[in-house]
Amino acid sequence: MIPASADPILVVGAGPAGATAARTLAAAGVPVRILDRASFPRNKPCGGGISLRVLKRFPYLEDALPRIATHTLKRLYLEGPGGASTVIESDEPAALMIRRVEFDDLLLSLALREGAELVTGADIVQASATRERVTLVARDGRRFTAPLVIAADGVHSGVARRLGLHLGWPATSIALDMMEETPRTELRDLDPSTLWIAYGYTATGAHDIRGDGPACPPQGAAEGYAYIFPKRDHVNIGIGYVLSYYRHAIEASPYELQRGFVDELRARGVVAGESMRRNFTPFMIPVGGPLRRPGRGRVLLAGDAGGFVNAFTAEGIYYAMVSGDLAARAVIKTRGVVSGDRIARRYRRACSREIGPELRDSVLVQRHLFSDRDRIARIVRNADRHPAITKLILDYAIGHRSYLSARRGLIRRSPHLALGLMWELTKSFARGRLAALGSA
Repeated sequence: MIPASADPILVVGAGPAGATAARTLAAAGVPVRILDRASFPRNKPCGGGISLRVLKRFPYLEDALPRIATHTLKRLYLEGPGGASTVIESDEPAALMIRRVEFDDLLLSLALREGAELVTGADIVQASATRERVTLVARDGRRFTAPLVIAADGVHSGVARRLGLHLGWPATSIALDMMEETPRTELRDLDPSTLWIAYGYTATGAHDIRGDGPACPPQGAAEGYAYIFPKRDHVNIGIGYVLSYYRHAIEASPYELQRGFVDELRARGVVAGESMRRNFTPFMIPVGGPLRRPGRGRVLLAGDAGGFVNAFTAEGIYYAMVSGDLAARAVIKTRGVVSGDRIARRYRRACSREIGPELRDSVLVQRHLFSDRDRIARIVRNADRHPAITKLILDYAIGHRSYLSARRGLIRRSPHLALGLMWELTKSFARGRLAALGSA
């Protein structure tokens, strides 16, 4: 473990990944300093849904969550292209709805209570690393040095870019999510007991895609997704597209799409009230799977910075917290002199054991299960006729069942669907082998 007399570990970013990493380090007696460019509480655009397994993974949340507004759900309304829909109900509460402005502030307070230090207004614009130290420089000229850095500074991690760990996501591996979080007094869903999700959603203003270029999804690909996340006192309504598709196929601005979507929902009797421009914030989500090397030398990447997002459900909060905790534990467990990639290798192995397979598999599931409009429509139409298969998919989505367990269940109940997933896995493995040979 890093000696107590050493300079503090630096954690860049005080969101779920950074705050969790800082809490774990501080609770173990490791000096830690959190750097964030914002002051807290601060708003953070996000759907704000977490699978309830977060309470088992982080049991200390049980006592802390009553301090903020929460809402639990176990009903899912799923809609496919053409309007086919079904309602799926879990045997137990499956999703926890929170507001990030409150949840992030709560997690940060837990880290500070354990002894972590917070530095706000620290917008990191320079970063350098030697074999012994990492140096970060803020926009206002402040310099911070540390033996180790956990970079949890978001999807466009400045630390990762400036140190050459990750230069950015291609447009095919990132989603543009357009969302507003509005009080129920101004905009509300008429069924707050249900999570509402549409796959294959086509917004007004989208072209009909034709072509095989790298920026063009294949003909028939699912254009996007849409959702309604009920909160206790607010509602989150949003739509999203893979960025390459949005740039190529959609003429409307993000808020024009959002406002049109809310108008459509109101006309259908799904919501009441008006879209509020002041509550609207578009943001990016990495959906290409976790980085193969989420760390190097003295720097570890956690949360969105490391690509720890489920491509199937777009959930990132749970995986951000897990990756932050694993990064901190890799630091704590690596004793003696810190050199080379020892901590980074420990962190990479820990991520691969706990969340790596399900995140990589989520990309395959998304590609096969929800990347084709006809396939989406068939799944939704047949959901009522095949409740066991539908429940398998739901249990996998909310983390109650592993991908391998879900696939075994699919093989028993729907061999054709299982074979499709296996084919996608085989293609992905072959692409990886070819890439490895090409770089050898």
